[in-house]
Amino acid sequence: MTERPLFAGLFVSFARELRAAGVTVGTGDVLAYCSAMQPLDPSDLADLYWAGRVTLVSRREDIGPYDEVFRRFFLDEGSPQASPLLLRARAAADAQPPLVMPGTEPGPEQDAEQPVLGWMASDVEALKHRSFAACTPEELAALRRILARIRLTPPRRRTRRTAPARSGRAPDVRATIRASMRMHGEPAELFFRRRRTRLRPLVLILDVSGSMADYSRHLLQFAHSARRASDRVEVFCFGTRLTRITRALAHKQPDAALEQAAQAVVDWDGGTRIGQSLDAFVKRWARGGLCRGGVVVICSDGLDRGDPEVLAAAMERLSRLCYRIVWLNPHKGDDAGFRPSTVGMIVAAPHIDLLLSGHDLASLEQLAEMLPSVN
Repeated sequence: MTERPLFAGLFVSFARELRAAGVTVGTGDVLAYCSAMQPLDPSDLADLYWAGRVTLVSRREDIGPYDEVFRRFFLDEGSPQASPLLLRARAAADAQPPLVMPGTEPGPEQDAEQPVLGWMASDVEALKHRSFAACTPEELAALRRILARIRLTPPRRRTRRTAPARSGRAPDVRATIRASMRMHGEPAELFFRRRRTRLRPLVLILDVSGSMADYSRHLLQFAHSARRASDRVEVFCFGTRLTRITRALAHKQPDAALEQAAQAVVDWDGGTRIGQSLDAFVKRWARGGLCRGGVVVICSDGLDRGDPEVLAAAMERLSRLCYRIVWLNPHKGDDAGFRPSTVGMIVAAPHIDLLLSGHDLASLEQLAEMLPSVN
């Protein structure tokens, strides 16, 4: 690890800036920061931020100054320094930093140039809005590493059962009377109750046919992140037939989980029969209560080679058995006025509650953000 002395000096300089901003940072804290970054990637902004946040910040009121110094020091936002801080990129041929995009790493004739970390972060932000189909293999590898860090929160619903609460609109009469009796009938504190919440079932049905080849792997990795977030997440794949891959995605490592899922799916990159696949899901799993009160996310471009009437009937039954149907169509892209043109999408459209794109990382992050508030 020949690059560690450079980064150690970088961390010490960062701690010095924090002290100048009024954050209490001791020598032991700096050593803890260096130790925490040892197994992490120094060119990863997320690793840099959270390792420092955990080891260098001990008081809640220091979080604001820490964020400000971090942006100024590592991203060069409003820095008074004459020259921005340069961060040396990894030189190993097999290393693929998640924040280094093609064109930012120095070549043989550009050894003197070193990319600025703020520039790399900007490149990642632009890459999030680039379609998966338009990315190079290096960019796809970077996107997969970023996608693995998505922490999805499944949707919730209120139940009829209640639980004690510190405040609210529904008084807890029993608890209030008990407290009053302990005071010999004198008025006591007013207690409240609130409705309990529980996770809704989340079902992901992913199209892995040939027409979705540019998006299948990323959708599966998104499904893996969702599966890690909750045990109430079910994942299915379909091309010409439906395959349940929930158990295959139970592996903690994304690459191992995707490899197991690929082995379980026998019709990968084949034809598409959306209607028959959804009909099989309804008859075998949905009617048994798998998606009752849940959210079903279907990821497909709508290019169905089957009978449109079968698809229409399956979507109609599915809409009655679940709470909401969300459809991701990569062809939608960023077009707010998108209108379905394929037969499959036209048939399914009346039963879709929300239509998103899912063609890039930003759209998948949008789905992850809106899922907790689906209503």
